[in-house]
Amino acid sequence: MTARVSHTTIDCRNAYELSEWWKGVLDYVDVAGDPNEPGHEECVVLARDGSHRLLFIEVPETKVGKNRIHLDLVPVEGSRDDELARLLAHGAVEVSDHRGQYGPGTGWVILADPEGNEFCILRSDAEAGREGWQPAV
Repeated sequence: MTARVSHTTIDCRNAYELSEWWKGVLDYVDVAGDPNEPGHEECVVLARDGSHRLLFIEVPETKVGKNRIHLDLVPVEGSRDDELARLLAHGAVEVSDHRGQYGPGTGWVILADPEGNEFCILRSDAEAGREGWQPAV
């Protein structure tokens, strides 16, 4: 027997605003028949191909300390640095820059969303020399 991930949950102060922000980052959409609206305490966004969902749940606590789990994003088009510029313009905040840490063209940048949840932007598959890469099954 095995399990699969149903969705990734992100605790937050404003589920609607954060779900809208992440829709812009990932090009996700609302679930058909269940649109997110201001004031909703739980909001779900879905990858256009249906492969992944993010669930935003409002909690009273503020974020304290480093995330114990985070998303690593890879640009679909363009380079890591192109995507970094887009994310910063979208409202992400740079937390830590690890570009070039292992030589020219390597590394990643740690960013935070508007509520302080960290995530990383990695090199594109082409930049990392892993075109067509698939995780081991």
